[in-house]
Amino acid sequence: MRIGLIDVDGKLPNLALMKISRFHKQRGNKVEFCNFFDHYDIVYKSKIFTFTPDMDYYVNADKVESGGTGYDLHKTLPEEIDRLQPDYDLYPNIDKKTAYGFLTRGCSNKCPWCVVPVKEGKIRPYMDVDEIAIEGRTHLVLMDNNILACDYGLRQIEKIVERGYRVDFNQALDARLVTDDVAKMLAKVHWLNQIRFGCDTPKQVKECEKAMLLIDSYRQKPAQYLMYTMIGTDMNEAYSRISYFRNYKRVRIVAQPFRDFNNPRQIIPQWQRDMARWAMRREIYAVCDYKDYEPRKGFKCKEYFNDRLRA
Repeated sequence: MRIGLIDVDGKLPNLALMKISRFHKQRGNKVEFCNFFDHYDIVYKSKIFTFTPDMDYYVNADKVESGGTGYDLHKTLPEEIDRLQPDYDLYPNIDKKTAYGFLTRGCSNKCPWCVVPVKEGKIRPYMDVDEIAIEGRTHLVLMDNNILACDYGLRQIEKIVERGYRVDFNQALDARLVTDDVAKMLAKVHWLNQIRFGCDTPKQVKECEKAMLLIDSYRQKPAQYLMYTMIGTDMNEAYSRISYFRNYKRVRIVAQPFRDFNNPRQIIPQWQRDMARWAMRREIYAVCDYKDYEPRKGFKCKEYFNDRLRA
């Protein structure tokens, strides 16, 4: 059989397609990213986001399977595929030391801007870290959505420390769950990148600050941090929350306007786009207040605080 793969909108290696690739290669099938001039027995399309456009090329295949959150929140890989490790040969640019995976799936929080509880349900054990660190890959990019929220996840972090793996929890940690014991453990982790926290609500600001200080109290050198911040509809609230970290040189911001996954035609207000651009440009964010930011010649963002310009 000849198998074609289409990564519709991903920027990172697509874990589902990599597992599908391994499954079919184990059965002697030829697997490749889709060449639209060729014919395939099966083509698998994966789309991550609901708001990104679908690809509109004709697919020359006997069967086309579409999956991913962008197509269907409830469609999952068959277990015999889902339990496999990814085929890293599919993405030759992946470093030979790097592996991708999940230790847990799901999340017990019910944040209105997040699809995970709807798609995956409550948090549960999924894989062991040693299953992910295959083929000598010791740099692990872990995509858990709330690893600190269950005892299994905490035991896995202890194992990460014991094994000396370098990790990046790239979907962020919940600062509200960083107790003294957890902070002591996180301080021992060898981090690939910054320690990431979610800071989407006003109450999380102080929790993130507290978690940073607690972790750093157990480290010889302060860590670098990254805050994932959701920009909601309340401009004053978002401005206050995101501005809070401007005096922390070791904190970077990733700002994302609120996305309504039930409304793919949602129009993002310009003030949210400008706030995200301001926050994520560290060289601007560190020296310029949002109100003084000039995204376009002759226009400063302080004008958004006039009600008539917010929409």
